[in-house]
Amino acid sequence: MDWSWLVPLPVVLPLSGAGLTLALYRKPSLQRVVSVVTLVLVLLAAGGLLVLADRGPLTVEVGGWATPVGIGLVADRLSALMLTVSAAVVLCVLVYSLAQGLAGEQFAPVSVFHPTYLVLVAGVANAFLSGDLFNVYVGFEILLAASYVLITLGGTRERLRAGSIYVVVALVSSVLFLTAIAGVYAATGTLNLAQLAQRLGDVDPTVRLVLQVMLLAAFAVKSAVFPLSAWLPDSYPTAPAPVTAVFAGLLTKVGIYAMIRTQSLLFPGGAVDDWLMVLALLTMVVGILGAVAQDDIKRLLSFTLVSHIGFMVFGLALGSDAGWTASIYYVVHHITVQTALFLVAGLVERYGGTLSLSRLGGLARVAPVVAVLFFVPAMNLAGIPPMSGFLGKVGLLQAGVAAGTPLAWTLVVGSVLTSLLTLYALVKAWNKAFWQEPPAGMPTRRVPRAMVGATSALVAFSLLLTAAAGPLYAYAGRAAVALRERTPYIAAVLPEGSRGAGESADVADDEGTAGRLVTGGAG
Repeated sequence: MDWSWLVPLPVVLPLSGAGLTLALYRKPSLQRVVSVVTLVLVLLAAGGLLVLADRGPLTVEVGGWATPVGIGLVADRLSALMLTVSAAVVLCVLVYSLAQGLAGEQFAPVSVFHPTYLVLVAGVANAFLSGDLFNVYVGFEILLAASYVLITLGGTRERLRAGSIYVVVALVSSVLFLTAIAGVYAATGTLNLAQLAQRLGDVDPTVRLVLQVMLLAAFAVKSAVFPLSAWLPDSYPTAPAPVTAVFAGLLTKVGIYAMIRTQSLLFPGGAVDDWLMVLALLTMVVGILGAVAQDDIKRLLSFTLVSHIGFMVFGLALGSDAGWTASIYYVVHHITVQTALFLVAGLVERYGGTLSLSRLGGLARVAPVVAVLFFVPAMNLAGIPPMSGFLGKVGLLQAGVAAGTPLAWTLVVGSVLTSLLTLYALVKAWNKAFWQEPPAGMPTRRVPRAMVGATSALVAFSLLLTAAAGPLYAYAGRAAVALRERTPYIAAVLPEGSRGAGESADVADDEGTAGRLVTGGAG
């Protein structure tokens, strides 16, 4: 049976839902139903793709235009895995935000929040599924346009100021990305990713390196890689907790996904791997030193977000199957855990009336469940065994040791120190917020149960990543092997007649390997 009709659903469903919620702007209860049902359907579609993509990539030609003339959507192991985790996260965040009242008059009109949130989901899905470099850019612009609205919800001076910084940085990265796309098209005559994988090898090495660096720079801004990360701690903490959570969990990971996809498919060979290792180390160290110095919980978490982007870049820069496997697994782990921590920060703010650690205290007596909900993902992020953060970091350290280069060993040491400082920063925050004596007159408020329930569901999902670590890590391994091979992706996207002669031969020679990959062979 042909299941390719599932591929566009993660994009089409939220866009359709956005239009429907906008039409129902006078009926907020129906808007909530439409949003929740839409995201449940997206999660089911993504889960189906996760299973089906393990047999081989699924493709759809948008509008019936044959690839590479038309734009194709491709669901392989990597994109399906990212889609499934993202869908689970955005559903939990939506339930949390509805309970908080974010979609009501407290922050912004319902008619603004629901369609904007669903458009954001569609943009993320489009970026993950796109088989065309320009359509990746379109996906980025869709989610960024939606994020401009979400980050300024309520229209306060602080949020508008932070939103202006976010907009300027996003526009700069978009201009850089668009310029790189123009250069790629001028050099190759195509923007289809599979066809680019064939043609970029024939481009002058200097030109190819310039294009590679330009794309990496654009994605580095979007994923907050040092030194292009200063905007994030100033932008994210001002937004409402659910918005900050979905931004921290997803938007930076779309940039990391784009880096993994383009480096593995378009620029194999590791021409800039050493530079990526240096940037990964600086991102880790600078980010975590910033976190240690913070008094505000959201700013502390924003700096840990920057720091742990370095772990993902580290795995990518190793350029090995083991490094890419660990990086993919760590991305999945971090999406879930970081989002959960920001949702817990929202609960802390609701209970204590502030996020300043110097003005909090005693919340363990008032809200013991919240204390547990903070502790579990905090220890997971710090890499305490046997949690998923520990497993992902062990995989990265093993890959670094296997590489054996001085830079790789430096990254191994830097990763261990970063993990220890992460533990210190999060334990300090936990102790101050939940266990120190509360300041005189500190208010405490009731919190809707659905907010606690949505956060609990996400924390439970993060623990599921540990319980299912074996199958999940094996899946990430098969995804990494397919990324290195490239031929399963190219063979699925391009019809035989549109491949280059050399590539056709390579695909034919590697048919056995591809067959093993799609049937769950060693990874």
